[in-house]
Amino acid sequence: MIIDGKAISADLEEQIKAQVQAIEGRKPCLVVIIVGDHAPSQVYVRKKEEACNRCGITSKRIDLPDTTTQEELLSKIDELNQDDTVDGILVQLPLPDAIDPDLIIEAIHPLKDVDGFHPINVGRTLIGSPSALSPCTPAGVHSLLQAANIDVAGKHVVIVGRSNIVGKPLAAILMQKAPGCNATVTVAHSRTRNLKEVCLTADILVAAIGRHATITADMVKQGAVVIDVGTNRVDDPSKKRGYRIAGDVDFESVKEIASAITPVPGGVGPMTIVMLMKNTLTAYNLRNQ
Repeated sequence: MIIDGKAISADLEEQIKAQVQAIEGRKPCLVVIIVGDHAPSQVYVRKKEEACNRCGITSKRIDLPDTTTQEELLSKIDELNQDDTVDGILVQLPLPDAIDPDLIIEAIHPLKDVDGFHPINVGRTLIGSPSALSPCTPAGVHSLLQAANIDVAGKHVVIVGRSNIVGKPLAAILMQKAPGCNATVTVAHSRTRNLKEVCLTADILVAAIGRHATITADMVKQGAVVIDVGTNRVDDPSKKRGYRIAGDVDFESVKEIASAITPVPGGVGPMTIVMLMKNTLTAYNLRNQ
């Protein structure tokens, strides 16, 4: 089975849209700050704006030059933190080298941190707090598994990748004592000994290592579920832009072994965007209870 992230995210968008439409008065508002003209960031921000429009969420964008200082960016964040008409603040990464991303993330008010990267939200995700604004990609993977009727309870989930953005928070989510969770989780990475053997023990294998075709068919157990979080540019002269987007999994070979698999693009990617919409609505609700 090919898990269609586009279709699942579209269904979730409709649910969010209905909830937003039911709000009387001011609608949830997301502000995205982008520093510089990093081309991929421009694409990501445009997709977020389009999703906001589809869901009825107010979208505002602040473009700052790459000469912006850390102090200037912190001042802008402080201004947005104090603005009661703003529910979500997202600073698009990467930032110029002169700006410390950790300092910027920690400057965003936790109740407006719709990326879910603030240490307080990371902690809330770890303990399974219902008020957590969890990082969008791991939350998207969790929702994807639920929507595809893949029960993770009691299953062995192997996550290949230990980033703060995907691997660590996804492990925290899936091991919770909660519906749609209760998995036994192993976090592997590039320094894991016998990585192939570890992957072969997985009932559900999540690839989030950031390297194209790292997971090959000989690393996947027959009938396992494979979730590909990778987004890599691969040179392809046949494409107009000279490259194609591919995941961390060798899709063509692995799909013959897996019982279910996500494609790239069209798998986890759309889920990340819709989870941002969900976090923005949650942030609005938390602040207006």
